[in-house]
Amino acid sequence: MNHKIIFLTSSPSGPLDQSRYVDGLDEMNGFVEKLRALWPQDARCLMITASPDAFEQNDEMTGFFRYAVEKAALSVSAFDLLDRRTPDISSETLLSYQVIFLGGGHVPTQNAYFHQLQLREKLVNYSGILIGISAGTMNCADEVYSQPEEPGEASDPGYQRFLTGLGLTKTQILPHYQMVKDFRLDGQRLFEDITYGDSYGRHFLALPDGSYLLSIDGQETVYGEAYVVADGGIRKICETDQSYDIAAISYKEELR
Repeated sequence: MNHKIIFLTSSPSGPLDQSRYVDGLDEMNGFVEKLRALWPQDARCLMITASPDAFEQNDEMTGFFRYAVEKAALSVSAFDLLDRRTPDISSETLLSYQVIFLGGGHVPTQNAYFHQLQLREKLVNYSGILIGISAGTMNCADEVYSQPEEPGEASDPGYQRFLTGLGLTKTQILPHYQMVKDFRLDGQRLFEDITYGDSYGRHFLALPDGSYLLSIDGQETVYGEAYVVADGGIRKICETDQSYDIAAISYKEELR
């Protein structure tokens, strides 16, 4: 495989709010179909966790995604897990995997773990399929918008909202939009009072579960319902079962 293929998902296994039932991988917006067309035979897979010390949770998550992948008729020869039980991983070992999953969880915790692993540097020459899941998707950006998530983070002046990520995309993604768009945190509305203000001079791509961004050698296309948050506003750029070329987005358009 000579291409760098990146699926940046909100949730590849169905909506977290359980608004739709999905058993395994979510076929919405052609996700499984596109993944199957690119998947290598007898793939060696690696799950890199967002919570490196949550061993039981990591084992359960890895087992689930192996089940989901095999249920989708995607062949697997190995499905390994990287968390704190493995102190480090060499570039050579990392590059031997044809498919790498970046798990979901708490963005700053995963970001710190990725830096500890020197993952940004080790993935520069990666040629294969990389699948981001929620926080894993967010941390793929060059500059990560670490949207406040846990109580106290929105009101903490020391909380770092912008972090250095893996540098695999310039697109800053906000997952689970259908679930979190009306959330309140520390007495504030997550989007209107927090994220919109953070979007001045930047732009974020908000994805409901079931939508995803596919990058093939740097050419990025979003599939499914998607929104751009920029300069204190939001607008829809794509509908379910449609696609949109990220390069075509004009952030100067009036937002509402």
